[in-house]
Amino acid sequence: MKERKKYFRLGLTLFLTACAILVFYDTFYKGQMLQGFLTKLVSILAPVVYGFVMAYLLAPIVNWLEQFLTGGANRALKGKKKAIPSQWLRALSIFLAWLFVLFLLYLMMAILIPQLVDSITMLINNAESYYTKVYEWVNGVLNGDSEVSSWVRDMIDRYYDNALDLLEKNILPWAQSLLTGLTGGIWSGIWGVVMFLKNFIIGIIVSVYMLAMKERSAARCAKLVYGTFREDQAQLIIRATRKTDKIFSGFVRGKLLDSLIIGILCFILCSILGMPYTPLVSVIVGVTNVIPFFGPVLGAIPSAFLILLVSPLKCFYFIVLVIILQAFDGYLLGPKILGGSTGMSSFWVVVAILVGGGFGGLPGMFLGVPICACLQVLVRYVIDQRLSRRNMPLASENYVQRDKKATQEETSENTKNT
Repeated sequence: MKERKKYFRLGLTLFLTACAILVFYDTFYKGQMLQGFLTKLVSILAPVVYGFVMAYLLAPIVNWLEQFLTGGANRALKGKKKAIPSQWLRALSIFLAWLFVLFLLYLMMAILIPQLVDSITMLINNAESYYTKVYEWVNGVLNGDSEVSSWVRDMIDRYYDNALDLLEKNILPWAQSLLTGLTGGIWSGIWGVVMFLKNFIIGIIVSVYMLAMKERSAARCAKLVYGTFREDQAQLIIRATRKTDKIFSGFVRGKLLDSLIIGILCFILCSILGMPYTPLVSVIVGVTNVIPFFGPVLGAIPSAFLILLVSPLKCFYFIVLVIILQAFDGYLLGPKILGGSTGMSSFWVVVAILVGGGFGGLPGMFLGVPICACLQVLVRYVIDQRLSRRNMPLASENYVQRDKKATQEETSENTKNT
């Protein structure tokens, strides 16, 4: 019997190893079947993903509303035997939370979207005049007698052949393919919008179910973990999950709220100063502010260029305004909302943004910071556990000159012995 179990385990190990090798080869060398399957699976489960994200973002609002309604119901029914069922209070909390979100979406559609469309339409209508301004400015620089003009002409003469080759072989074919894609992709774009709306509506329904049974779902997941792993391992996994949720919830929800406030402040101040393209500029500043560290720069450059085409003086005012907003966000608003949600130094924040952007683009730049924070916590926990087993100190300052101290102690000990 023992021999049969031994051979069974050996066969199962070989089978799983072969499957892992095939998956690795298909993923990193072929990239056909597994990639296609995962793409199809993600497209099918898109409403579930949307619903999970919505439920995750709305959970704090639902919890606060439920506590508020429960306290109000207890005060109203004080001394009475009958109490309002908790299911009704949860359902009312979810309804009020989604009513608030839909009201904000209605305000955005009714106020912001028309102004945004007007700004984009005005930008398209003025594109020719902007082109003329830029052309006249470049022509003036090239035909002038200053040192800058002579330097620009020398650079053009030196790199003319390379620039022409780049234009003929790369830029023009790319522009032709882009125009072809734009003209042929109108219907696909419309179909994409329809599919997004369908997934969004189904996602709302999914989020309602998730919010209604979030405690039950968490209990079932905890039961699954305790049933799969040893109790000490399960407790470690549960604690790690709670820590990860704390980091993600603190950063993601806080950063979205922070960026929304910055976008609204930018809209109000730009409206007071009479800036052109105020809705468009405010949306760009608010959306790019989601990305830590580099976001303000990414949003300020195209916005300042748009305003520069209309008025250089207002462009200067806008740059000063963005600096003031980012100082307010960095020193007052951001710490107040985010607090120490990540606990990362500025260096690791920059590294996380660069790595996340390289792998996942703009979403990767946003999610790279909390992911890196979770990995940092995990590495710190593992190192502290190993040091604790060796009865070594946990503070980092104790290891700066530890090798020299050990050498000095050995030298002094040898001196005493001799």
